[in-house]
Amino acid sequence: MGPLSVVTGANRGIGFSLCAKLKSKGYDVVASCRKPSAELQALGVQIVEGVDVGRDGGCAPLTATLRGRQVDLLVCNAGVLMEDSITDLDLNNIREQYTQIHVNSLGPLRTYLAVRESLGPGAKVAIITSRMGSIADNGSGGDYGYRMSKAAVNMLGMNLAVDLKSAGVAVGILHPGFVATDMTKKYHGMDGVIDPEQSAADLVDIIEHRLSLETSGTFWHRNGSVLPW
Repeated sequence: MGPLSVVTGANRGIGFSLCAKLKSKGYDVVASCRKPSAELQALGVQIVEGVDVGRDGGCAPLTATLRGRQVDLLVCNAGVLMEDSITDLDLNNIREQYTQIHVNSLGPLRTYLAVRESLGPGAKVAIITSRMGSIADNGSGGDYGYRMSKAAVNMLGMNLAVDLKSAGVAVGILHPGFVATDMTKKYHGMDGVIDPEQSAADLVDIIEHRLSLETSGTFWHRNGSVLPW
C-alpha cells in the first residue's frame, strides 16, 4: 500500500494526468468526479463518481469513501472557465460568475471540509489555481468571473496554510501553466503551451519536493517560480 492521494476533477485533462502520474509514482489514488471518462475507468484507480464540488452536499460520496482512512495528499483540481468581458456584463447576466465562484472558490473549501477528518500530520493539500487569480499579474483584464474565483481560492489556500500549520498539514497553491485541455480550446480557441502530462509531472514534483510546512502557503507556477499575489 502506497500513500493515499485524492484528486478532484479527475475524469479528464490535468486531473486525469495527475491521477496517472501519482499512480505511476506508487500512490494509491482516489479519483473523484461527477462522471468518469473511459480513460479514467481504464486507469485502474479507485473512482468516486457523483461528486459535485459546486454545490453544498456534493462531496458527500467522497466523505463516505474516505471514512476511517488516512489521506496523505488532497489535490483540489476541479474547476470551470466561462469567458466574459466588460461588454458582456450587466446586472441581469452575472449567473456565470456565480457558477465559477461556486466551483472554483467554494469547491476546494467544500472538498477540504469533506476530507479534513482524514488529514493528519504530514498530509499535504494542493489547490490547483491559476495565475489569472493574481492581482499584480493582471495586465489584460477580462474574464471577470474566472479571475475573481481564482483570486478567492488563492486566499482560501493561504488561510488554510495558516490555520493548518499547527496540525502539521502543508498547503500549496499551484498554477499548472497554459495547458492544452478541452477547456482551454473551448474558451481560448488555442491548444495551450504544454500538455497535461508535463503539467502534472511538474506539479507533482513541486508537491513532493518543495511543498513543506516551511513553504506552506506559497503560490507556485508549475515551472517552480513563485508568482505574485
